[in-house]
Amino acid sequence: MKVAVFRKEHFNAAHRLHNPSWTEEKNDQIFGKCNNPSFHGHNYEMVVKVTGDPDPETGYVYDMKVLSDLIKEYVIVRFDHKNLNLDVEEFKNLNPTAENIVKVIYEILRDKIEDHLDLKITLYETERNFVEYPA
Repeated sequence: MKVAVFRKEHFNAAHRLHNPSWTEEKNDQIFGKCNNPSFHGHNYEMVVKVTGDPDPETGYVYDMKVLSDLIKEYVIVRFDHKNLNLDVEEFKNLNPTAENIVKVIYEILRDKIEDHLDLKITLYETERNFVEYPA
């Protein structure tokens, strides 16, 4: 009897989508306004989904307070009000697209949550544009 629990959080961050091996013209063509050399920001919404069997003693799939604390310590503190390109080590050589951000968040949290539990991250870059990992 698998049950899914969800925790929703948000963070604000700036980034620039840019491939340094391309010309400025190609970067502008592919990334448009998102290639702004002065960066641009988003109010990201993130949903963390943990799926598993409820513990017979607690009834919990996962303690939501523990999940909240993990997200805050390892994701929010690291990403909130940061320039992802300049301030977050994972994006020093990785283009901070929504697709790459969600994968980085997944890897950070996957390492902290027991293997027998399934994990899925949904990241909203805007109200209408969002990504999910794993798909």
